[in-house]
Amino acid sequence: MCAASALAGDRERYARVFAACDEDSKGYLSREDFKVAVVMLFGYKPSKVEVDSVMASLQQKNSGVLLEEFLNLMTTKKSAQLYHSEIRQIFTAFDMQCRGFLTLEDFKKAFDSVAPKLPKRIIIEAFREVDQDSDGHVSFKEFESAMNYGQDEVSPLHFA
Repeated sequence: MCAASALAGDRERYARVFAACDEDSKGYLSREDFKVAVVMLFGYKPSKVEVDSVMASLQQKNSGVLLEEFLNLMTTKKSAQLYHSEIRQIFTAFDMQCRGFLTLEDFKKAFDSVAPKLPKRIIIEAFREVDQDSDGHVSFKEFESAMNYGQDEVSPLHFA
């Protein structure tokens, strides 16, 4: 299935969930309706902070989230989830010993396979930069932070 087709399918699913959660067909999701919709789509209840963030970001100041806003929010959330999953897969590929952290040797092997002509000093500098606590290991959190460096927030929604 191509990406455009998958996106259209996701938006249709989001619209069905919106309709199912729109109590009394009022045309918007209240705070509680929104929480239920997120549970239905992503399997967890959003925190008060997340819901407050969504409600504060609404274009109009009515009682809830309109369909188009909901579709955009859920599409952004899905993209963020996919990006997080990709970062996890890259980290796992680098972690050849399955230790849950990366060593300088892991970095060297990974870079050797994708950029064999890259000078070793650059790899060492990159490792030191990513190893924020200088313990000689790069945790997933440190790796993810490096991968996200410079990324602009696309949405006020910070889903885990």
